[in-house]
Amino acid sequence: MSSEKYIGLDVHQATISAAVTDSQGKVIMESILETKASTLLEFLAGLRGSLFVTFEEGTWAAWLYDLLKPHVTEVLVCNPRKIPLHKQGNKSDQIDARKLAERLRLHDLKPVYHGENGIRMLRELARSYLTVVKDLSRVMNRLKALYRSWAIPCAGRDVYYRRHRSEWLDKIQERECAVEPSDSISSWTCCSTYASKRGASCWSRVGSTPSRPNFGRFRRWGRFARLWRWR
Repeated sequence: MSSEKYIGLDVHQATISAAVTDSQGKVIMESILETKASTLLEFLAGLRGSLFVTFEEGTWAAWLYDLLKPHVTEVLVCNPRKIPLHKQGNKSDQIDARKLAERLRLHDLKPVYHGENGIRMLRELARSYLTVVKDLSRVMNRLKALYRSWAIPCAGRDVYYRRHRSEWLDKIQERECAVEPSDSISSWTCCSTYASKRGASCWSRVGSTPSRPNFGRFRRWGRFARLWRWR
């Protein structure tokens, strides 16, 4: 008799609904667990045989993948858009967990790549870097829009540079109105400094990652940030 067990987890912030089936598709255990590392590991320790676990990609997926990977035979993070759980039959957390376990047994799930632990940190660094660079572009557009609202031509990049700051602020006759451009420039300075630090961290992490993912979009934003670097 096969000792394989297929575990479906329906993950939420406070609780996780778990369903365990054997190689024949029979549900041998159902449980509601606290979303806590020690509780999950204790639950897995009580099971014998080869353990195959699946759950949907989401907020908790990266943490859960790193936690469970060393303790089971295989962890499969599945794409929830490829699972018609919400379109068929009754809907509950326990039923969803049961269906996940069954689909895992039938090899009917679309996996989402998670890879090594180092990739997770690299993704978080890249995500924060892309976010701050987008903030930079918004500040740049807002700053030029302010000058254009006063009919002041501001083509080129001189408007962003520290060495030209006084010159550009003097172009606004009403001194009280020069506060907003000054604040925008301060925001740009903070974002630019943060982007430089995050960019350096990302590239150092890319160099030390054994399997390097494709960060083409990150590289494009990196060139953009270097082009508009604060001087």
